[in-house]
Amino acid sequence: MDKLLNSKLFLLDMDGTLYLGDEVFDGAIDFIETIENTGREYIYLTNNSSRAGIDYITRLRKLGFPCEEKNVFTSGMATAMYLNENFPGETVYPVGTPAFLSELSAYGVPLGDGEDVKVVCVGFDTTLTYEKLDKAVHYLRHGAAFVAANPDWVCPMPAGEVLPDCGSICALLTAASGAVPKYIGKPNRSMVDIISSKTGIPNENICCVGDRLYTDIAVAQNAGAVSVCVLSGESTTDDIAAAERKPDYVLDSVADIARLLKENYGK
Repeated sequence: MDKLLNSKLFLLDMDGTLYLGDEVFDGAIDFIETIENTGREYIYLTNNSSRAGIDYITRLRKLGFPCEEKNVFTSGMATAMYLNENFPGETVYPVGTPAFLSELSAYGVPLGDGEDVKVVCVGFDTTLTYEKLDKAVHYLRHGAAFVAANPDWVCPMPAGEVLPDCGSICALLTAASGAVPKYIGKPNRSMVDIISSKTGIPNENICCVGDRLYTDIAVAQNAGAVSVCVLSGESTTDDIAAAERKPDYVLDSVADIARLLKENYGK
């Protein structure tokens, strides 16, 4: 358990890891408190680009989790940073929720609709309309760059249901335009690298905790961080057995991580 116990910062997925819908998993809040009580730090790291960072602060507090602005980093934030670095000042046509658009605007990304559009930027759009798809395909077919916040195919919901997520929307746009998106969120290592740079904590002392092999675990593997896959969400033991790259640790839930941290604190 050396890699886990040497972790100084935990990057935490939320849906399927800490809660599902409005159902908080047993021991999840205690897990956050244990991270703090053992002298470690945590950041809620989400690929869900349908909400802005401030929305997560409000939601997490409502569910009973401690959360400050420094504790949240979203794929929307990472996408805005990417756009500013790679397409500075270029007009971006967004396909996303009002919260996603607000997140991009807060970082100074110029949003627009017209022949000066140079980038189509897609998020998890729960307000998706055919008009948005039509315009996005038009811009992509006329040479606009294609940037997407996250590759998730679906967003898990209670009772085994799912919502079509950003990856599914992008698959439609690719089929219609032939353009392939540049995904910014997990598993792209940039989210971990940005956080490491901001906190001064090396990647090898950062632990990514989540329930999805192809995002939460893959981002840790791509960034040289520690990975813990919990079985409270999407991934099953069969999925892990079939995976070419295995997580560093597989545990039933975050409550098991809390137990290990408590048992070894001060040793």
